[in-house]
Amino acid sequence: MNLSGKVFVVTGALGALGQAVTACLTAHGAKLALLGNRARPGVRRPAGALLYTGVDLSQKDAASGICGRVFKEMGRIDGLVNLAGGFQWDEIEGSLLESWESMFRANLLTAVVACEAVVPYLLRAKRGAIVNIGATGAIKAARGMGAYAASKAGVVKLTEALADEVNDRGITVNAVLPSILDTPGNRASMPHADFARWVSPMAVAEAIAFLLSDQAREISGVSLPVTGRA
Repeated sequence: MNLSGKVFVVTGALGALGQAVTACLTAHGAKLALLGNRARPGVRRPAGALLYTGVDLSQKDAASGICGRVFKEMGRIDGLVNLAGGFQWDEIEGSLLESWESMFRANLLTAVVACEAVVPYLLRAKRGAIVNIGATGAIKAARGMGAYAASKAGVVKLTEALADEVNDRGITVNAVLPSILDTPGNRASMPHADFARWVSPMAVAEAIAFLLSDQAREISGVSLPVTGRA
């Protein structure tokens, strides 16, 4: 998968999955514009990458402004990877409406706003790729995952709708649906789980790289589960 010369905007780039995606896409030759909430100690920025922190991706003006800066500084935008999001466990009984609003804003609204900001540059070039991050919970939710799963199901439907909207215009739009990621944070919160059944962030990153590549130019509107042994 040769991504040399291509420029991708990556949201949520400073988390565990974001770092894996950054390393993977850079290894395949891509240049990256990394968007994150705030700088984190120990997170390295690859040579040639741009880093933007403190961007509120739920705000259209903020997202469009950043994309304008990326285009001006890097000369092109070839695609978008939407990793920004969060997780909140909350049972329906006694749940707070705020948790549903929070998951909607963190997981779905940020993806909508980022897509809206990037699509004009892809349409101008008549080519490009967008990969959104859903979750297997979007297919089958479990206890305490109602708000999270609903927001990720929204990401799946966003992917399908946008793929149809830009069909035959040179742009592909797909989603990757990971199961539980094998990250330090997840290991700490679920210490008795069978980590061997979780999926590695790099496996998800390679799936993203494929969907961004020219090899996947005939694939659009797909939500691809990446589940390891789950």
